[in-house]
Amino acid sequence: MGYIPNLQQASELLAKYNKEAFHIKHGETVSAVLGYFAAKHDPGRTEFWQVAGMLHDIDFELYPDEHCVRGIETMRSEGIDESLIRSAMSHGYGLTGVPYEPESYMEKVLFAADELTGLIGAVALMRPSRSVSDLEVSSVSKKFKDKKFAAGCSRETIREGAEKLGMPLEELIGETILAMRTIPGA
Repeated sequence: MGYIPNLQQASELLAKYNKEAFHIKHGETVSAVLGYFAAKHDPGRTEFWQVAGMLHDIDFELYPDEHCVRGIETMRSEGIDESLIRSAMSHGYGLTGVPYEPESYMEKVLFAADELTGLIGAVALMRPSRSVSDLEVSSVSKKFKDKKFAAGCSRETIREGAEKLGMPLEELIGETILAMRTIPGA
């Protein structure tokens, strides 16, 4: 049985394996989004959700072709509890060879939000404000349909995530925008 790092420790672990500012910011963004959803659906475990979000891409910068599979090894080498490893790495199910299918509500949110935060962030950068503070669901929905825009953000994964959550796509987009507004300077 391993340990579950607190949010500060998780941030330090992410920085230990990732040097690019983009990857650090992405971990912080997904962590905040998971914290928002946890406050509504599992408030007693908010930090666990945030830590899973912070660490979900711990291996991406070093091992992009073995993402999540190497994340399991990396997190085990750090002595992290298997429950957190499973939760954080399940977002790669069906994409990277990771054996953990998203089962819990938190894992399903992570599965959907990982790609969706990238799309929302890209749409926000196109706005005069360069912020999610005034971003509307309709703007994201329009860009969602344009497969050339932010082409690296898998629409299929986002759609599948919404289905796993039993949530209409527009509702998931709206909730994720609200979650991203909780991030200072977003």
